Amino acid sequence: MAPDTRKTNEQWEEAAEMSLLAGLKAAASGLTAQRLRMDVISSNVANATTTRTEEGGPYRRSRVVFMPIEDGSATYGPTQLARARAGLPLSAEATGVQVSAIDQDPSDFKVVHDPTHPDADANGNVAYPNVDVVTEMTDMLSATRSYEANVTVLNALKSMAVKALELGRA
Repeated sequence: MAPDTRKTNEQWEEAAEMSLLAGLKAAASGLTAQRLRMDVISSNVANATTTRTEEGGPYRRSRVVFMPIEDGSATYGPTQLARARAGLPLSAEATGVQVSAIDQDPSDFKVVHDPTHPDADANGNVAYPNVDVVTEMTDMLSATRSYEANVTVLNALKSMAVKALELGRA
């Protein structure tokens, strides 16, 4: 005999609450990650001409590396339910994003011949950071758009929660 898959009102409310909270968590993690990405990009732009650092040598461009937050308690949809009924394992679903690392770009520094620069070598060459301002500004636009998209998601979820409360009062 097949299991009863009908849900009670209480189960529907719990599932809706979990979905709302999962959406809020995902959007909030996106906001946090994109904000950090914008901070790193700002640092890259600010140091685009820094030829001397405490570590020695020119500034090296930093990059943010993202990875999904996987949570086994995610709400499962029809595909996952079908897998469960077939006896197949359920894998965790991504429920947000997190920064896994801030790494250094290994690309070569830009070398410019300027014998009058204080950091010029014996041949008169100066190593400048591997920061391309055009690339950084493009990345900043991308991070800004992603941030705005997460704000839109949060506003939509808020609107849905308010509408649900209004329906509950009626």
